[in-house]
Order: sequence, then C-alpha cells, then structure tokens
Amino acid sequence: MNLAGKPIIVLVRPQLGENIGKAARAMRNFGLTELRLVAPRDGWPNPDAGPSAAGADDVLVAAQVYETTAEAVADCANIYATTVRKRGVTKPVATPEEAAKAIHTEPGRSAILFGPERSGLETDDVALARAILTVPIDPDFGSLNLAQAVILCAYEWSKGAQLVQPTQEELMPPAPQAELDGLVDHLERMLRPKGYFMPASREAATRLTLRNVLTKPGWNHLEIRTLRGVLSSLQRSDRERPDPDDVCAQDT
Repeated sequence: MNLAGKPIIVLVRPQLGENIGKAARAMRNFGLTELRLVAPRDGWPNPDAGPSAAGADDVLVAAQVYETTAEAVADCANIYATTVRKRGVTKPVATPEEAAKAIHTEPGRSAILFGPERSGLETDDVALARAILTVPIDPDFGSLNLAQAVILCAYEWSKGAQLVQPTQEELMPPAPQAELDGLVDHLERMLRPKGYFMPASREAATRLTLRNVLTKPGWNHLEIRTLRGVLSSLQRSDRERPDPDDVCAQDT
C-alpha cells in the first residue's frame, strides 16, 4: 500500500514511555508503522517504551521526534485532531470510521493527532487540523487512555485496508452434504434400538429436530470424521474394543 493511504500517528507531548510503547503496539496490530512524537516529556528514546510495545520495536526505532506539532505535520495534507472536548474552534467533526474512509481516498499524507495523557490536545494543536475526530462516548466518563484512542482509530482504518485475519486461512470449509448425512444416519442407527424415536407419532418431528441440531454448527470434514469415530467407539461392545496400547484408526 502506498504511503498516501496510511495515516501517520502523531503523539503530541506524550508523558509516559509506557504509553508510547502501548500506542506503537496498537498501531502495529492494525498495519500502521509511522509514528511521530512531538516534544515527549521524558525525551526520546525512552527505555520504558520497549517492553510495553510487545514486539512493535520497528515502530519505535523508526519514530521521528519534532519540537512542535506544526513541524510534525508540515508534509501532511489531511490532519485530524482527536478530542472529546470543545476547544473553541469550529471544525468539521468525524467519527473514526468516517475519518478512516476519507483517509483511504484523500490525496496526500494524512495524520491523526493525539494529545498528552493528562489534558489532551491544546487549542493551538486542534487549530492545525482540518477536522476533529471524536467518538460517541459517555459524557459522564469521556476519558480514553492514549493506547485506547490509537487502537480505535487504527482499527477503523484497518477495515478498509484488507488486512488478512490470522484465523481465516486456518478454517476448513464445511463438509460435503453426503458426509453430514452419514453422521445423521449413523446417530439415528444408534438411537433407534434405544427407543429414542418413541412414540412413533413423534418420530418425524424428532428426526427433523435432530438433523437441525447437527446441521447448525457447519461441521468441517475433520470434525465429522471425529464425531463418527466417537459414535463408532460408543457402538462397539466391550469385547470389540481395542487394546488401549494399540493404535487404531477411527471409523469413518
């Protein structure tokens, strides 16, 4: 992805190294890597940032430091200032979702400003922005910590970046209908001698309910094989059961 589609995360006068590290971790989780720091209180680099970054060291190593907010965003065409309080400036207001969609389509570099942990962005910082970025939040408890604010914005941006979800490639497709039918038939054959489908007047309804229960999970091939193996093991008599020390393939 070209840089124009990726927002720069700008932490203005951040106070704690741990929070810078946590913000870097939040960025890296959702594919953002460019971090800029404006006058960090305890200087930079900060030894407390690394452990909190939990492996996002590349973000910290590449972080750039500026003396003023204006310098940090001088090359950016689209600037969003995060705040939940009115700052005496009139600006368009966007949610993280709205801002993320705009960032993906707007020409030029984009930056999202986050203020100090204690007080947030000052009026002069917000004045540099094209728009205010805020979230619907409980007015009686409107305080987000720095990493929470960063992760909200990074996540919304990631939804339009087509990042691959780690679990998607590991999921097996649903099993063919024939395999599911085999599982249903196998269970019915085991239940019938036990009187499960009595009375006969309720057999059709009971079988339908049983099929619905077994169909709902969307079993994959391996899961159905496992369940068939369980049923086969339960179906064997004690005399037929294999020696525990033997390796025996499950019936399919």
